[in-house]
Amino acid sequence: MPDLEPKALSQERLEDLADLYDNAPCGYIILLPDGRIGRANATLANWLEIPVQELVGGKFRERLTMPGRILFETHLVPALRMHGSVTEIALDLLTGTSAKLPVFVSANERRDDNDALEFTRVIIFKATDRRSFEQSLVRSREEASKGLAEEKATGALREQFIAVLGHDLRNPLASVEAGLRMVSKEPLSPKQARLIGLMQASSQRMHRLIDDVLDLARGQLGSGLTLSLDASMPLEHTLRQVIDELASTHPEVNIEVNIAIDRSIACDHGRMGQLVSNLLGNALTHGAADKPIRVDATAGSDWLTVSVSNAGDPIPPAAMAQLFRPFFRGTVRASANGLGLGLHIASMIAQAHGGTLTVSSTPAETRFTFRMPLQARPSDDFEAATSP
Repeated sequence: MPDLEPKALSQERLEDLADLYDNAPCGYIILLPDGRIGRANATLANWLEIPVQELVGGKFRERLTMPGRILFETHLVPALRMHGSVTEIALDLLTGTSAKLPVFVSANERRDDNDALEFTRVIIFKATDRRSFEQSLVRSREEASKGLAEEKATGALREQFIAVLGHDLRNPLASVEAGLRMVSKEPLSPKQARLIGLMQASSQRMHRLIDDVLDLARGQLGSGLTLSLDASMPLEHTLRQVIDELASTHPEVNIEVNIAIDRSIACDHGRMGQLVSNLLGNALTHGAADKPIRVDATAGSDWLTVSVSNAGDPIPPAAMAQLFRPFFRGTVRASANGLGLGLHIASMIAQAHGGTLTVSSTPAETRFTFRMPLQARPSDDFEAATSP
């Protein structure tokens, strides 16, 4: 192995090593056991704007800011004594003009055979750019967190407003509906009866819109839909009542019904009726007017399955992923009215019962299918599932 002691090196080699030391891309110093700088390279001297001869012989701690001195004495020196080395300790050095120079310091010790400290090698890297980048990241994170908090607060306020508005609209609407019922019992001309009927239909539609808005607000606010489970009532009666109501308003459409439920089902009958009403209303809006709509409901040993299918144009693939999102309406007929909440609320009702609502669509048929496990309780995770 070649002898690498300085006396064995050529003068040219020694000059190369000296240049490598003085003009290294990092600061380099040798600390003596008493804390004085025994040697310093030109790179560090240039950074600090202090001549090398002024650095050598001075205490290294004197080149540190006050927080840096505390860290040097309480962390860096004890870590060196315990482990013999430290890596990337963040400090601030003082330049000749008393400006701060952010740096990272790594160091290791050299000891003799008796474990006495001979000197400490210290490598110093500039951290100005890195420190600025880290501070920029922290500021960006804080600004993003602040913006998110403000957006959540604004969203919560908006949803609370929607909930309060929907609740307050019910009272005057109830008065209007009560007045229409009273007037409808009086002797009316054919024209008056037709107008009263139109007004009653409009008020009922308004009532459904308010219910949809309130349900959406409950879901978005995190309280979820409330369920009132009842296994004493036959579900078939609830479903047929909803279907008959919609069929009476669309006498031109053939609605085929197949219900085979021979057992009691613990569910919220009002919500189940709302789910079927929304699905059937969607089929009446988007289905082919000259083709029948089919409603199937079966209850096996493990699952309740309710499906609504219709003929007509298939749902475009781009729209499939958006169907259950609030306010999505897709392409509707000019006469179709609504907020685009029906399918979204139907999916919320399905989740609240611990079930699922899925859709399939082909040129031959579009089918929405609700499936609910009969042994499972309503989902305890519904609130999380419906949060934004």
